Order: sequence, then structure tokens, then C-alpha cells
Amino acid sequence: MQKKKESLNVKDLINVGIYTALYLVVFFVVGLLTAIPVVYPALFLIWPIVTGIPFMLYMTKIKKPGMIFISSIILSLAWFLIGYPWSVLVTYFICGILAEIAFKKANYTDFKLIILGYWFFSTGIIGAQLPIWFMKDYLLEVRGAMGDQYANQLATVMPKWMLFGGLGLMFIGCIIGALIGKKMLKKHFKKAGIA
Repeated sequence: MQKKKESLNVKDLINVGIYTALYLVVFFVVGLLTAIPVVYPALFLIWPIVTGIPFMLYMTKIKKPGMIFISSIILSLAWFLIGYPWSVLVTYFICGILAEIAFKKANYTDFKLIILGYWFFSTGIIGAQLPIWFMKDYLLEVRGAMGDQYANQLATVMPKWMLFGGLGLMFIGCIIGALIGKKMLKKHFKKAGIA
């Protein structure tokens, strides 16, 4: 007889809150570098490396579907409320679902699929940059808030092809971040049974 899957309990939701907040703080601190437009493209690589440790620690607590999706929704709302455009709500929603599928397929233990899920989860932030490439009014808003020099530099360092370049850099960053996280949290990984 197959064991019935447990639904999320209070402890799971507390873990979601704690680890999502930890991830958000680390991400936000590094994200302050967006104040220097020339650094912006490199952040696609840097973000998933530095968030690798809190995310991998989070993975040792996840054994049930829904936790990562809830984290994605929380992150999307956090970014939206601090001023990012609506597109971040859409990308985090989609990427949260894709991450859940990858983690479910990994049975929360297959490390290669965990990396793929981490990449899906990480790419939710691409919604914050989509307006740079596809919404003309957005650069005008940036110009008004940050000045002409910032907007011009941003447009120069973030051409449209950077969408694909950014996704590629994030994938590399996710591999590095996940490996660093796994190495630093070896004991936790053994306890959680993550290969």
C-alpha cells in the first residue's frame, strides 16, 4: 500500500519563511551592486553563486511539494513591492512551477536535478530585467529616477542578447553555487540523504 503524501505543516511553512528571508537578504545585499550599471551583467553569475549556500541549506529541509513554489511567490511579491515591474510576478510564478517539477523528479535527493531546479528557481529574477529589453517606457522611468548617464550605461551593458547570456551565466552560477553549498553543508546533506 502506497504511503499517503503529507501536506505542508506549520514547521514546513516556518522553514519556507526562514530560508526565503535568508535567500532574499543575501540576494538583496549583492543586488545593491546594480547601482553600478557596468556590473549588472556579472550579477547573473554572482547572484546564484552567493545564494547557493542558503539555498542548498534550504534543500536539506525540503521533502514536500509546494515549498519552493511558495518561496517563489514570496520573492516575486518582495521584488514587486520594492518597485520592480509586474513582469517579476509572472517569471517567478512560471519558474517556481518549473523548479517544483525538477525537485519532484529529483525526489529531493538527486543532486544533478537539484541544480536544474535551483537554476529554474534562480531565473525568476529575469522578470526584473525584461522591461529593459521589451518595455520602452521602462528606460524612460529609469532615466527619470537614476539620470541619463545611468540609463545610457544600462542600455549599453544590457543589450537584448543579454537575456540569453544572463540565463547562461545563471546556469553556470547555479552549478558553482550548488557545489559550494553542498561542500560547505556536507553533514546536512548526508542527514538529508542528498546524493
